[in-house]
Amino acid sequence: MRLILLVGTGSFIGGVCRYLISGFVQSKSSSIFPFGTLAVNLVGCLLIGILYGILEKTDMSTGWRILMVTGILGGFTTFSAFSIETLNLLKTGHAGWGFLYMLLSVAGGVSLSFLGAWIIKTSIQGGT
Repeated sequence: MRLILLVGTGSFIGGVCRYLISGFVQSKSSSIFPFGTLAVNLVGCLLIGILYGILEKTDMSTGWRILMVTGILGGFTTFSAFSIETLNLLKTGHAGWGFLYMLLSVAGGVSLSFLGAWIIKTSIQGGT
């Protein structure tokens, strides 16, 4: 139960930070390009890389790891988890799996987003 509370607390913190930072960055642009989300994803990747380096050199407790990585950074951006998992695959000599993971995550994620939107659009149009 303690670890679940740490994840929830961290997710709250990360989600609030994501909302504030993304909104702030986007408000500084008049472009339709999602600079706010891009900024959050890139900052999240930098932060998870820093934590990854710290975790390799220290004996951080499970509670702190769960709070920081799964909770705060997970609430901030799951893109950071994607990037560090890809880095781990590449770093451990599993380049094929790393590139497959990138392809499936990006192409699959975008394709499934289109599919989900299409399903809703066609089911609403079909029902009216």
